[in-house]
Amino acid sequence: MKNLLIIYHSQSGNAEQMAQAVLLGCQLEPDVACRLVRAFDAHLDDLLWADGLLFGTPENFGTMSGALKDFFDRTYYPAEEYQLNLPYATFISADNDGTGAERDIDRISKGYPLRKIAESLIAKGKVTQHHIEQSRDFGHAMAAGLALGIF
Repeated sequence: MKNLLIIYHSQSGNAEQMAQAVLLGCQLEPDVACRLVRAFDAHLDDLLWADGLLFGTPENFGTMSGALKDFFDRTYYPAEEYQLNLPYATFISADNDGTGAERDIDRISKGYPLRKIAESLIAKGKVTQHHIEQSRDFGHAMAAGLALGIF
């Protein structure tokens, strides 16, 4: 059994819609336990539980949400001794292009270290049914990759 942790923040509800869909996709894989945790509620113990990570955030002022940055700030130094080397991917709800949030998450993730295993899923504008379907598939793909030992 593998463990997949989804850490997210949402202000308007768009990133939360994506996170819920990602969770549904993860749950399609019976050999993977999934946990959805808000960024302010996530801790080092969650990271140590996980075999893989999905980070979800809105794009705020061209970067990740303050809540997700807070998670990284609180866990970076405590996680350092564990050299986590976990696979991760990111989903972003963006009014702009989402690349600033993606870039900043990728830069921080290298320090843990974490391994990026997929291109970010970026939903531009209002989250649509198409974005929800993409999010579900995104979560399922990550869970399947963990279950098969690909990541």
